[in-house]
Amino acid sequence: MLTSEDPFIGPGSSFYQLLLAQRGQTSISIPALSGISASLPHGTTVLALRFSGGVVMAGDRRATEGYSIAERDIRKVHAMDRTSAMAFAGTAGPCMEFARLFRIELEHYEKLEGVNLTLEGKANKLAQMIRGNFPLALQGLIVVPIFSGYDAVRQCGRIFKYDIAGGQYEEQEYCAVGSGGKDAKGTLKKRFKKNLGQEEAIFIAVESLCDAADSDVATGGADMLRDIYPTVTVLTAEGVSDIAETNIKGVAMRILEKQKEIG
Repeated sequence: MLTSEDPFIGPGSSFYQLLLAQRGQTSISIPALSGISASLPHGTTVLALRFSGGVVMAGDRRATEGYSIAERDIRKVHAMDRTSAMAFAGTAGPCMEFARLFRIELEHYEKLEGVNLTLEGKANKLAQMIRGNFPLALQGLIVVPIFSGYDAVRQCGRIFKYDIAGGQYEEQEYCAVGSGGKDAKGTLKKRFKKNLGQEEAIFIAVESLCDAADSDVATGGADMLRDIYPTVTVLTAEGVSDIAETNIKGVAMRILEKQKEIG
């Protein structure tokens, strides 16, 4: 019979801790050599804001290598389970690896324990993983996520942000990180209000990313020529759902018309 002390199982029901025990290193194994990080693709701007029924998360689609565009259609918002999602900015490779491992970690815990982690437990687990990446973060392989979910106990959406050392902070209204985070946060601050409706929250999220793209060269806005639009995900009591690109295109066109009117 296998127990938590068995060397194969590792500590408890954590898949991430099992990896650490078996590999003796953090889960992100990209070589962190001097100068390498500058040539790796970086994800740029992601955000989250609360509305009356939950949380809207959004991210632009651009990844950059210095002053060059590496990818135009990368996805930066990912569902982690039925009630939570993560958006990332930072070095694209480690960010996507974190999203994959964190999703496996939550599935692994559920299968072994027979219950889901609480939303706060998930947020704490992600903080632990980020702390494990700190040595590589110091060498440029930075992962800066936003984690959000619908809390069935409190019956509301919740937003958690992190620093590169694994510090965890809960935001009560909105959050934006990445190279265009400051610009996006300016729009969020101006447009946010209590008890937003879902459609209005989606509009504000896309508008914030478009404003960030207008000021930050690393952030991609609505690309009408290539039909590439920000990723928008909604988290409610019903679960996690992506907003169709055709709907986001309609929102982007409304924003463009609004900008034309302002001049």
